[in-house]
Order: sequence, then C-alpha cells, then structure tokens
Amino acid sequence: MTEKTKVQNSASTKELDKAQSQFDAFDQNIKDLTMDRMNMAPKQETEPQTKLSQKEIEKTKDIYLKPKRTIGCRDKFNENYREQYNADKEYVRFIAENKEIIGEKIEIWTRPYSGMPAEMWEVPVNTVVWGPRYLAEQIKRKYYHRMTMQQNIVSQEGFGQMYGQMAVDTTIQRLDARPVSSNKSVFMGAVNF
Repeated sequence: MTEKTKVQNSASTKELDKAQSQFDAFDQNIKDLTMDRMNMAPKQETEPQTKLSQKEIEKTKDIYLKPKRTIGCRDKFNENYREQYNADKEYVRFIAENKEIIGEKIEIWTRPYSGMPAEMWEVPVNTVVWGPRYLAEQIKRKYYHRMTMQQNIVSQEGFGQMYGQMAVDTTIQRLDARPVSSNKSVFMGAVNF
C-alpha cells in the first residue's frame, strides 16, 4: 500500500482515516465475493422475446440444426459417460434468444465430452428449432454477474451514522434457450431430465 500522506490539520487526518477505513471495507467485500456467493445472486427477470401461441408453434416448420464446422479430436471417448452422452445428444425443441444483441443469431462452439469433436453451431433466434440437448443446455448457461455500488449504513454511533459502499451483484442472462413443449415436459425428448 502507498505511504500515508502527512497532513497538518487534525480534521483532515480524521477524514483521511475515515476514507481509508471505507476503502478497506470495500476491498474486503470484493475479496469476499466467491463463485458460491455470486451464484446465489438474484437473476434479473426478463420477458421472453418470442411469444408464440400453441397453434403458432404447431404450424411452424421443423428446423433441425447441424453443426456448421467440426474439428476432430484424437482423445478416446470415456465409455463411462456413454449413457449420459446418449441422453444429451437427443434432439429437443427450443427457442433460442440473444438478450444482449436482440435478433442476432447465436454462434457457439460445443464439446460436451472428451473424445468428441468440437462443433460450431449457428442458432437462429426467436424461432422454434430442434437441436441436441447439450447445445440447448450450453446456451442456457450463458450469463454474467453485474457488480453495482450501493450506499448502505455501516454503523450507527453516538454522533451520527457512517455510510459505506458495498458491492451488490445480480445475474443477467446473456443468451437463453426456452423449451418448447407439446404437452410434454421440459426440453421435449424421449426421456425427461
């Protein structure tokens, strides 16, 4: 830390000490932000971009996604994960949404298991598509944490109240994949998950 500035005035020294203690409290608060605490942050509520009725969904033509590019892998597939892989590769029906750049298609790479090739997907947004479950789940996991500053009362002392700043975080969904069902459960497929 930098050397403390010498001030002749005692009131200024008190103000510097107060600012230093507030900075130290803020610094400790930032250090206390762990992934567990960030994952407990409230998710920001947003409305779906695409609102389709059940009749409109039934009338849409089926769009099946295929990877645009594939890069092979020399690793061997671990057969202990075969059952889970078979469930994840099932095609499910969903609507992808790009919440950061509304209307722009989603370009995303997937490689859910070692021994599988890496695949590049171009997913159209705001329309009903069929894609592998692992693609929909990976799109659903795209979020970030927003850190903001908020004034909170730190302590109440006999001469008044001290105010300090505290980092507060919210979780914002960047990309989203909403399941489309026709009287079946989440991410319509042969097997529920």
